[in-house]
Amino acid sequence: MKVLKSLMVTAAVAVALMANAAHAENKKIALVVKALGIGFFEAANKGAQEAAKELGDVEIIYTGPTSTTAEGQIEVINSLIAQKVDAIAVSANDTDALVPALKKAMDRGIKVISWDSGVAKEGRLMHLNPSSSPLIGNMIIKLAADNLPEGGDVAVLSASATATNQNTWIAEMKKVQGNYKGINVVATVYGDDLADKSYRETQGLIQSHPNLKAIIAPTSVGIVAAAQAVTDAGKIGQINVTGLGLPSEMAGHVKSGASKSFAIWNPIDLGYSATMIAYDLINGAEAKPGAELKMGRMGTVKLDDNNEGAMADPFVYDASNVEEFAKIF
Repeated sequence: MKVLKSLMVTAAVAVALMANAAHAENKKIALVVKALGIGFFEAANKGAQEAAKELGDVEIIYTGPTSTTAEGQIEVINSLIAQKVDAIAVSANDTDALVPALKKAMDRGIKVISWDSGVAKEGRLMHLNPSSSPLIGNMIIKLAADNLPEGGDVAVLSASATATNQNTWIAEMKKVQGNYKGINVVATVYGDDLADKSYRETQGLIQSHPNLKAIIAPTSVGIVAAAQAVTDAGKIGQINVTGLGLPSEMAGHVKSGASKSFAIWNPIDLGYSATMIAYDLINGAEAKPGAELKMGRMGTVKLDDNNEGAMADPFVYDASNVEEFAKIF
């Protein structure tokens, strides 16, 4: 009997040691966000946890400062270095200020990537952009064209005339305009990312272009203002407002029919993809121009000469999903 008990104890100890060993082998990937308590980043954490569950041997450390400061992120990064994590995936509050801390992390063998908001090249192995200018340009005109099978007049409500990203997206949109039959861009106006001015500019478009069928606003301020102006003008069903916006701000306009659909990057996919890339690097993948890194269900990302890559097309929100995401961001 004593022998049997001894064997049972020995077996139990062996099982415990094996479990501890397996746990010790888990890869620790830190998802460092701009600040805690922000819905967009909490959604990214949801995606990171999804990736960890899928991979099976990953522990996610979701962390960040309490306010959006570089100093707060540097403190968090130094703590992660002390914890000897395997990878850090950071959405940066400052492109340059984090570089010394992140270089220190890489010197210690930690794989460092940035996502969403980038770090200067010296401070990371690669950067994951949510999308790319060509993908965004194509998406915003496609959203208008998808609901205009016979074509029609379309106008653009942008932010400011000097907004580099807006101008680039509109230029990319015009490059592919010919791919969409009958779509005629009749005007581009600027609301300066001010709700009242964007509203007035939309009113002007409605008055000046009686055959207007769609308004494309690649700005989260502009799209809400345009949807409200179309609603107030009694033009729901006649003019469709689309572009780039936030589900929490656009859900009501989708429900009313002022907007049939719009797009923005999905933070869940971003957190998932960043985790998958970090895992690929931990396991020996090399971040270099032309390399393709694995992103699980999101496919692969190909790096450019600056070791940057685009995740995917902007994610489309419509009546089938906007309420769900409106609870998140």
